[in-house]
Formats: sequence, C-alpha cells, structure tokens
Amino acid sequence: MNCAISSLVEGRAADKVMAEILKADPGRGSRDRGSIASYGYDLIRWWRTLSYLGCCTRIGLRPAYAAQTLSRFNALEKRTPTPLEGIPKLPKPTKFNSAFLTYPCNLAVQESYPDDLHALVSMELGDSWQQIGRELNIPAAVHLRWNTLKGPYQPDVLPEHQPFGPGTSTSPLLNDRKNLLLPAFKEGYIEVQDAGSQAIAPFLQAEPGQRVVDACAGAGGKSLHLSALMENKGKIIALDVHTYKLDELRRRARRASAFNVEAREINKTSINRLRGSADRLLLDVPCSGLGVLKRNPDAKWRLKPDSILQVRKTQLEILESYADILKSGGKLVYATCSILPSENQNQIEHFLSTHPNFEWEDDLHIQPGNTDGFYMARLRKK
Repeated sequence: MNCAISSLVEGRAADKVMAEILKADPGRGSRDRGSIASYGYDLIRWWRTLSYLGCCTRIGLRPAYAAQTLSRFNALEKRTPTPLEGIPKLPKPTKFNSAFLTYPCNLAVQESYPDDLHALVSMELGDSWQQIGRELNIPAAVHLRWNTLKGPYQPDVLPEHQPFGPGTSTSPLLNDRKNLLLPAFKEGYIEVQDAGSQAIAPFLQAEPGQRVVDACAGAGGKSLHLSALMENKGKIIALDVHTYKLDELRRRARRASAFNVEAREINKTSINRLRGSADRLLLDVPCSGLGVLKRNPDAKWRLKPDSILQVRKTQLEILESYADILKSGGKLVYATCSILPSENQNQIEHFLSTHPNFEWEDDLHIQPGNTDGFYMARLRKK
C-alpha cells in the first residue's frame, strides 16, 4: 500500500493502483479485498486531514483532522479478518487540536482539499462550497438503470433495491457491488449508471425514429439509455476519439440489445458528413470532474487550476465545432459532471451570445448528495 500511495502522488489513477494491489495478493477473500479497497480509497480521500495528525508520516504524506475520521479507520481495521500488510496503522483518536476543527479558514484541511483547488471552487461557489465539499467526501453508492429494451421493469429480479433518481422511476440503488454478478446484469437487463447521470438522456427529449448524435459517447452509458428511450427506433450515432471506448460501447450495446446504436471514431471527415443531419445532439463534454469526486477521490490531488482553464477552452471548441451537426429546429444538450459555473452556465451564456441562431430552453443543476454532481442545458436551433 505504501508504494501504491506513492504512485498516486506521482499522478497515477487510483483505480489502476488499487487493481495492482489486489492482483498482487489473489489469495484474499472478497471481504478482505473490499476492506483493502475501502481503506485505500479513504486514505486518498482524507489524505490531508489524516496527515494533519501525523497519521500518514510512514508513507511520506504531510498535513489533518478529526476524531470521527480516525474512529472510522480504526473500526475498519477491527472488521478486517486478516492483517492488511503494508498499510500503516492509524493512531487512536485521543489527541487533536479541537480549536482547529472550528476555525473557518481551515475548511480545506478539515475536508481534505488542496489549497489551490479549494480557493478556485470557493471563489465560484461561495458559501455553498462548504456543504458541497463535505458531500463530495461521502463515498458513492452504486446506482442501476433498468434496460427497458429487455422488457418491462421486474422488481423481483433485484433482491435489494429502492426506486431512486431524478427523472427516473425504475432506478434501483445498491450499496453492494456483489449484486452485479446477478444474471440480470450479465444478460443486459441492468446497467450501472449514477442516478444523476440518468437524468441527462431524458433531458435531450429524443423521440423514437429520430436521428441522434452522441458526440462524446465514451463507453456509451448515455447512448444505451437513449436507445431504450427511443425504443430501438431511429438512429444513434455514438462518437468518440478513443477506439478502446468504442469497442466497449459496441460490446455493451450487444449485451443490452441496443441495435440502433452505431459507434464511430471521430475524425474531420466524419464530422463534416454529419452536418445538418441530427434531430438531437448530446455533448457530454470533457470537464474537471469535480462533480464525481465521490467516485474518484484521487482526482482532487491531480486537478490544477491551469488544467481547468484548458478544459474550458476545449468545451467551447466542442460547442463551436459540433453545433452545426443539428438540423434547424433540432435540440442540443450540453452536459458536464462539474459543479463550477465557469464550466456550466457561463459556457452556455457565452455560446448563445455568439450564436443567435440558437435559443435557450432549459437547464438543470444536480448537486452532489445522493448522486454525483451534474449540469445540463438544452438549446434549440432556430
């Protein structure tokens, strides 16, 4: 675990590092593996606050806080049936500076955020950042979407679930990933998709028989949702620059019986051929990812203000380059998993100020809480 944390400091993604740790010790049972993963991610999430008390000096980390946090780690150690070799033991929560915990200027340390990121987000969100920052430190639950292409929702298929999610009526919420071994998942009846993310496809208002372009499709979660909403009628062209993501999209589409989804690699020719052809256009653009820190706690240590400035430029370039894909009267949804106005409504305002042939219809902010954080805006081409 020591070398894993060091690797994260060097900029490696947490999921890759954790996979290496677990692969190196295949003899452990599922409970042990789950505890190790949970422990590792919490060390990353609370890096700054734990190191404030000197908890992490053995692994070369610096500067953090509170009795309740340390209690959680100690309880986890007791639950783990076998020793977690290489993971530093944390001190008992007996000595800490209680005055520090109530000092308002130390929110970045209390909630474990780097100073530069804390300053940037505070400037944009003001007082609301205090609550949002705390929410983003609560590990994410596993949300599922029922795939209606496989048939009507069957509540008896999932043993532990509850209706959940903005804009959805059949989105079970699971807290145990072992349920993903269910035949229902393997056979394409359910998809893993955060409930907040599930609000994006309905927001596009795509109808059966239409031509839809998902221009930043990735591995296709929203393309598959659109296919279900469109009842497999019409055409969904899913674009991405990464071949490996498109390969995963094709595999998932076969499993989900989403036969109206076509995956295409982005190039200049493919974009030119699509101009003026789409009834609906989804731009789920690259962003800072600040809305999904629940799932990617290591990202807050890798994010830099300069990189956020660069991603804003990319967002505007995508809006400029892809908007012509729409037909007259067509609708565009711009979406991010960011909580920053500079990546969200400010970008839309700038685009509309320079494109009078588009008009604003609606937007939706989903703040981190029971779901990840998202923003989406719907525009109509006059």
